[in-house]
Amino acid sequence: MSYENVNLKEATIIDVRTPGEFCMGCVDGSINIPLDQVPQKIEDFKNMKKPVVVCCASGGRSAQAVQFLEANGVQELYNGGRWNVVAMRMI
Repeated sequence: MSYENVNLKEATIIDVRTPGEFCMGCVDGSINIPLDQVPQKIEDFKNMKKPVVVCCASGGRSAQAVQFLEANGVQELYNGGRWNVVAMRMI
């Protein structure tokens, strides 16, 4: 689902890159939950302020995370794709 109409300033932004990648640059206010930790955080995602926009380096890992989370009952999720594109949209 496209996030084009989502108010990013009101959304929870989750970055699923590794901590090392996240430290090299991220969306202001975003939360780093690496893709390999997403399965253990399903309840956290369900309780997050919605909407939730998931981003990464290219959009691949964020797409995987969104697909997995939706299959496990998490709603109002959007694949934001590349983190730097999401960051630019917030300006």
